[in-house]
Amino acid sequence: MQPSQILIDKYHVAAPRYTSYPTVPYWNTDAFSKQAWKESVKLSFNQSNSADGISLYVHLPYCESLCTYCGCNTRITKNHTVEVPYIETVLKEWDLYLDVFGEKPVIREIHLGGGTPTFFSSNNLEMLINGLLAKAVVHPDAEFSFEAHPDNTTAEHLQTLYNLGFRRLSLGIQDFDPRVQFIINRIQTFEQVKAVTELARQVGYTSVNFDLIYGLPLQTMEGLVDTVRMVSELMPDRIAFYSYAHVPWIKPGQRRFTEKDLPDAYAKRALYETGRRLFTALGYKEVGMDHFALPADSLCAAEEAGTLHRNFMGYTHQYTQLMIGLGVSSISDTWYGFAQNVKKVEEYIEIVNQGEIPVFKGHALTEEDLIIRRHILDIMCKGETCWNLHQEPCEALCEGLDRMEALADDGLIELNSWCLKVTQLGKRFLRNICMALDARLWADKPATQLFSMAG
Repeated sequence: MQPSQILIDKYHVAAPRYTSYPTVPYWNTDAFSKQAWKESVKLSFNQSNSADGISLYVHLPYCESLCTYCGCNTRITKNHTVEVPYIETVLKEWDLYLDVFGEKPVIREIHLGGGTPTFFSSNNLEMLINGLLAKAVVHPDAEFSFEAHPDNTTAEHLQTLYNLGFRRLSLGIQDFDPRVQFIINRIQTFEQVKAVTELARQVGYTSVNFDLIYGLPLQTMEGLVDTVRMVSELMPDRIAFYSYAHVPWIKPGQRRFTEKDLPDAYAKRALYETGRRLFTALGYKEVGMDHFALPADSLCAAEEAGTLHRNFMGYTHQYTQLMIGLGVSSISDTWYGFAQNVKKVEEYIEIVNQGEIPVFKGHALTEEDLIIRRHILDIMCKGETCWNLHQEPCEALCEGLDRMEALADDGLIELNSWCLKVTQLGKRFLRNICMALDARLWADKPATQLFSMAG
């Protein structure tokens, strides 16, 4: 069942992606302090480290060229002498967190993101990972992953990271159409992607993900179908099929093109529906929002078992209460609070060298926040959520459930007095469904656009 033009128009609104609740623009930063943040980290570590371990996200911001569609925090340079000083700073920041922990952490997940992690040489990445693990214990079910650029991921990168325990990589492709690649300044050939994919599998990687984007400038239905055809020749274990987030007021590089170059709401939805149909025909299962995986993949198993989790790194089959973000602009999550590092490389290095954890803003979740967060997370990961208003009395939850009535009328959810379930149609509108529960957004609707458009 495909959504109607009426539904597409109605729900084509600016909406958060809900990798957190509250979303970053609604953090109460005035009440944030570094001391309170350390206490939150220590509490979460004590509660969860021995049982679940912790997750690490490391932001490696450098890229040799600017991809104009990109919304990430990057630093463009061809000067590779920046690698070692940056890694040394990340390891100093890690030492600061080790002091807060007071004992060895158990590492459950490591993810290298960016930027372009493979901007860094294999030797320097080895220095980074060895430094992180030197004072830690690796969980027996640990999973290490990294984002790889098809243009510069070498055999040395793949082998070195494999030897360090990495088994999962994600290749940023976006679209194989040459016109689209040119306007977004992200050019790589199918042959390059094929070579990296096949080499990774030969080395022993057990999971390869392809990142694709719909709604890009100059993207056409014919080009998308051709891209999926080429993807089908390689059959990655996972596909992340993201909606392009057009936020030129945040990312000036996106001003290389205008709204006139983008597909309208209906055309964009048609691109998604076509991609979804083609992935399903290839045997992929839709998981959560934006993700497709082969039935044998751990994401599918986690969704079936009800253990799928979502955080600032995206969807994962493993849950950790504590996620520490290292590096410039990284976000950490204790479950009880969030904190983000400063966004400029020079400031980041200066603060860490002064012996301070380089966070500059954050949010401590209230009791209401924690209730709403759980329900939004369940919707995003399980496609349903249940409540007992006697056990969790929360006016904001009741108000959100009242707003859900309209979504039920539109067939996006099935709703009763204690539970809601997302329908097959509703899976296309997860961001909109979560918005109905977003108490902070409804209490303070923005006067200007903060988020990309849903759909």
